[in-house]
Amino acid sequence: MIKQLLSKYTSPFTLHRLGIMGMNQRNISYISRYNPRRLYPLVDDKLKTKQIALAAGVTVPDLVGEIQYQHQVTHLWDMVKDWPGFCIKPAKGSGGKGITVIVDHDRTRFTKPSGKTETIEDLERHVSNILAGLYSLGGKPDVALIEALINFDDVFDGFSYEGVPDTRVIVFRGFPIMAMMRLSTQASDGKANLHQGAVGVGLDINTGRAIRAVQFNEPVRYHPDTGRDLFELKVPYWEQLLSLSSSCYEMSGLGYIGTDMVLDKQKGPMLLELNARPGLAIQTANAAGLLPRLRKIEKLGKKITLTPEERVAFSRKEFASEL
Repeated sequence: MIKQLLSKYTSPFTLHRLGIMGMNQRNISYISRYNPRRLYPLVDDKLKTKQIALAAGVTVPDLVGEIQYQHQVTHLWDMVKDWPGFCIKPAKGSGGKGITVIVDHDRTRFTKPSGKTETIEDLERHVSNILAGLYSLGGKPDVALIEALINFDDVFDGFSYEGVPDTRVIVFRGFPIMAMMRLSTQASDGKANLHQGAVGVGLDINTGRAIRAVQFNEPVRYHPDTGRDLFELKVPYWEQLLSLSSSCYEMSGLGYIGTDMVLDKQKGPMLLELNARPGLAIQTANAAGLLPRLRKIEKLGKKITLTPEERVAFSRKEFASEL
């Protein structure tokens, strides 16, 4: 990503002036410094994340079931038969890899968002691949989670192609400092993964309104598949969503995290997952660097006693978009 920024702005001095953070600086100055290694399992394992979230009273998607061992794979049908739609995902996966979404089934054929169908044998084979570590960090044996589908809010109709849009908020020492919404496209196969072709929409941290949109690091105005004007996007329940993201600091104990939030029609904002190594593409989506915001929080001192709501109020005032 930094190479693309270099080509766009031509000079590393310009990048420095804009406060663009690179991978090495992120890893050394923020991830290593503010994220204790012993806490990584809480976010690298989605099942553990769900458990600590529930213990903290944070709303998460319902867990239909989990499959830990190969001999349990044949139980998949019993788990999902009464759920019209569900999602199968690796507990230790990353980047959206290994996630299979089923939106409907007739007890014989299971329909994906694209309209493609699978059999129960296809899904069992996919679960077996998850258990074998095909999608996990480091290729280690994994656990398959089966979650209820998110009934995403109608306010996002036309902004996403097939998949559920999610909001990534970078939280530093409990302060939400930068946000974007990731919108799936046909190119990204219905997944909210920017590297696969999803659209990233930079959001004003004060209002939740779109300020910029990119696909493959290039500015766009309209969704490539639906034609919807991306600059019309505004995330509802914005303050509540930011407060939920902010509270993940106390919940996880990690100082520099990416919180992935979704908006359910009935349950409102909910936590999808946490990331202890959030990517840097959010800077491209916002046309702004993370470093000035990170340094402003660091200047507050080592001990911060503000509540999540007070931290959100600070961020909304200090980091409001000027675009």
